[in-house]
Amino acid sequence: MTRYFAAYAGTAAVMVLLDLLWLGSIAKPMYTQGIGHLMADEPRMGVAVLFYLLYAMGVVIFAVAPQDGGAPWARTLAMAALFGFFAYATYDLTNLATLRSWPLALSLIDIAWGTFVSTAAAAGGKVAMDAAARAGL
Repeated sequence: MTRYFAAYAGTAAVMVLLDLLWLGSIAKPMYTQGIGHLMADEPRMGVAVLFYLLYAMGVVIFAVAPQDGGAPWARTLAMAALFGFFAYATYDLTNLATLRSWPLALSLIDIAWGTFVSTAAAAGGKVAMDAAARAGL
């Protein structure tokens, strides 16, 4: 069980760090230009924390934990990429379908980001899980 907590911690840490960099610096101008009129002045931190707790759990459940026991990295990364793609595509395509002036380019970039960040987070989780397993935890 300890190795699953390690997987969760590794997944969540990578996800949060990369998303802070992405949303706080790299992509902030793109989001501000594309959907700035919809953005809150300050993020609702409680909701953001809940998202990261749940999303990291999803990555672990669907991509990392099933690959316990020395399963190949390729399967972990492929499952994480698919999880990220479907999760972010659901959000972005729903917005494209229901909101006026939702930018297509923003959605395509966001879906690509979700695919990448989910894969990177799963890599962090698998490293942590495998290390815990090697340590006998």
